[in-house]
Amino acid sequence: FNDYRRGDGNCYGAYTLNSGSNWNDTTIPMSFVRGTAFGGFQRQYFQAGGDTSVAWDTKGNAYFDCQMFQRGQPVTPNPDLSSAIYVFRSTGNKGASWNFPARPVVENNDVNGTSRVILEDKPLLTVDNHIGSPFQDRVYVSWTVFATDGTAKIFEAYSSDFGETFSAPVQVTQASPLCPLSVVGKNNCDANQFSQPFTGSDGNLYVVYANFDNRPPAGDNNQNQMLLSRSTNGGASFGAPVLVSPYNDLPDCATYQNGQDPGRACVPEKGPTKNSVFRAVNYPSGAVSPTNSKHVVVTFGSYISKDSNPSNGCVPTGVSAFGNNTYTGVKTAGACNNKILESVSNDGGATFTGTTATNPIALPIVSSASGQQKTDQFWQWAAYGSSDRLAVSYYDRQYGNDETTGSSDVSLTGIGGSAAPGTVRVTSSSMPVPTQFPDTQGNSVFYGDYTGLTVAGHAAYPIWMDTRSKDLALCPGAPAVCGFLEPSGIRANDQDIFTQGTPLP
Repeated sequence: FNDYRRGDGNCYGAYTLNSGSNWNDTTIPMSFVRGTAFGGFQRQYFQAGGDTSVAWDTKGNAYFDCQMFQRGQPVTPNPDLSSAIYVFRSTGNKGASWNFPARPVVENNDVNGTSRVILEDKPLLTVDNHIGSPFQDRVYVSWTVFATDGTAKIFEAYSSDFGETFSAPVQVTQASPLCPLSVVGKNNCDANQFSQPFTGSDGNLYVVYANFDNRPPAGDNNQNQMLLSRSTNGGASFGAPVLVSPYNDLPDCATYQNGQDPGRACVPEKGPTKNSVFRAVNYPSGAVSPTNSKHVVVTFGSYISKDSNPSNGCVPTGVSAFGNNTYTGVKTAGACNNKILESVSNDGGATFTGTTATNPIALPIVSSASGQQKTDQFWQWAAYGSSDRLAVSYYDRQYGNDETTGSSDVSLTGIGGSAAPGTVRVTSSSMPVPTQFPDTQGNSVFYGDYTGLTVAGHAAYPIWMDTRSKDLALCPGAPAVCGFLEPSGIRANDQDIFTQGTPLP
């Protein structure tokens, strides 16, 4: 997880030895790396890091990825804008400590601040931990390369020696007629973000991601698409992308929330208050059934769905000056609300149920809970355990007055297998709208971007950012700490990392 205990963002972790009942802190040794790629020096120090993920191999080794970067000028006097992605391995102690120095996946030397690459961003890691797979224990990392020509392509690299070395980066996003509005040229699929790699028991590697090169259809002028690329040779190359589904992203924040968080999308609460302004986007999360390697499921968020569309007052109206989506009905109860959808492949990712859909209204929502039909659900993650029942966890505003206050809960849905779909509430009480990283009104503009989930046995373990503990500051005139109110009148709260082992419904 991201942690700011050192002042700036850094990569931290926690490990448990008793199935999640208790947790121990673990520090990732990310302060500096070998400086070979940065001018041949002994060391390269990084100012910040984040975008972590963790996975296990079949030998009991844990792997941890960390994006590291420099702030550059004018934030600091140092012009260095270098960024890189590294992997750490924990061997023999289940995540208590990690090898050092970090092993590079990709390193962008920009010590002078003049590189053509702006940022190596948003890495996610997976391991092919299927016993008998032709690529068993291969470590995969995918990420986005933001370049100065305006492109944002997805790349992947793999390690076949337990994370000691990684292959040269392989471009995931190949040319396709699905991408007519490319940033450079035509059909290049070069505007992407939020990639996730995952594997099947047959050794296939899938990378799913959001793409913004499509031409929206008439009547839905801000629709984009989720794409998936497949590798059948252990990440050495990828085929042409496949359309998973169209989707609509969350609305422009400044348009509906009194100018707050300009340039970002968010999840506005309904009604007159304007406190839910933390940046948020819809992204994909996929998984392969452990009992059928041809059965691939991708979940994703969409602001347009069968429960939120023009028929009930949620009409796409284009994009704002910042390029973010706009709609009628964003602040109207019962009109717009975000949903978690699913698209399914039964042929190993060659086609999906959403491939022929022209509108996300046609796609099923993962949960049919009645309280969710007119409320927001966002930031999902999906995972299988050992059965063919898929677990999906997400933030959920169906409880209490969450939808009108911007508070949230976490829910868990089980779908597939022989049982009917089921949804349970994971949090015992609602989490107030966040206040860390506040704007001038005291409302948080950053809340973590996404969540996570794993399944062990019959229990699912969602992981999320929790705001139920109060934030503390120095009391006036005394060496003690006190709670306080933000300018908005909301009691300031902290952000903690929570998980809860929950039987899969």
